[in-house]
Amino acid sequence: MSCGICVEPGQFALIDRPRPTTAPPGQVLVDIQAVGLCGTDYHILQGKHPYLEYPRVIGHELSGRVVADRGRFRAGELVVINPYLSCGDCHACRRGKPNCCENISVLGVHGDGGMCARIAVPEGNLYSAEGLGPLQAAMVEFLAIGAHAVARSGIGKGDRVLVTGAGPIGIGVALFARIAGAEVHLLDVSRTRLGMVKERFGFSHVHQVGEPMLYGDLSSGFDAVFDATGNRIAIEAGFQYLAHGSTYVLVSVVKDDIRFSDPEFHKRETRIIGSRNALDADFRHVMQAMREGRIDCDALCSEVIDLADLPGRFAELAENRDSLIKAIVTGLA
Repeated sequence: MSCGICVEPGQFALIDRPRPTTAPPGQVLVDIQAVGLCGTDYHILQGKHPYLEYPRVIGHELSGRVVADRGRFRAGELVVINPYLSCGDCHACRRGKPNCCENISVLGVHGDGGMCARIAVPEGNLYSAEGLGPLQAAMVEFLAIGAHAVARSGIGKGDRVLVTGAGPIGIGVALFARIAGAEVHLLDVSRTRLGMVKERFGFSHVHQVGEPMLYGDLSSGFDAVFDATGNRIAIEAGFQYLAHGSTYVLVSVVKDDIRFSDPEFHKRETRIIGSRNALDADFRHVMQAMREGRIDCDALCSEVIDLADLPGRFAELAENRDSLIKAIVTGLA
């Protein structure tokens, strides 16, 4: 089978590997139907990911069909794959936090992913995608990251929140903050991207970096700020938007140290929360929201690309994401 592999920074190729025919005990063979490309994949291509060794089969936003009856799954059943492989035995896992397992292995990052025709996955990492299509199912994982960040924040109806970074993860955060009943504002450097999220998703409170925030009196700040920029300077700048008694949720990850004013932090009694990956409940929340029509998946999917075309397109996609939300790769059989 043909596998999409980042051989080294800047080099992506399709390389043949054997197609698995049997699954280890407790695992299920899945034929991949669709793979979403995300910031992690682009960072891997560009050599910017802090946790990765090359070469690596990328791909962690995955939908697939079960190859043969196994456990609670039937042959041909469409499934969403949770790519976070946890040990089940560490302190975090024992406390119900497998998303930040001490020994976590994320498909496509710490180990080879699903940019190929078939993989074996632990049965516990599969969810039935009943009621969804393959493209929708491939978008569940990245939206679950946003849903998890919102759940971590504790926001609710009437809270005013700011999402910095209007990329796919930031859009996911904004969508689930709105579902939670919050008044949602988005901040980004790109006028093009802000116009796109306003038009496609109906977010009226959008702000461009460097321009005044003109929607009502925002001088007291926001009840929660979510960073989804992956940029140290932006993360540090986000502290200025925090209201007294507020929460700062760091969804993105950077290699750098983050600095902030301790007196300003303390006088606001700010909470800083890291949000990593997602939990079972977040995946299920996303799928239910999709089934109920509260998430416009068509608006999220910018382009569908055949795997055979990806080597010639990957670098271009990585460099030109201003008007791109989610590119999805198909044709993996």
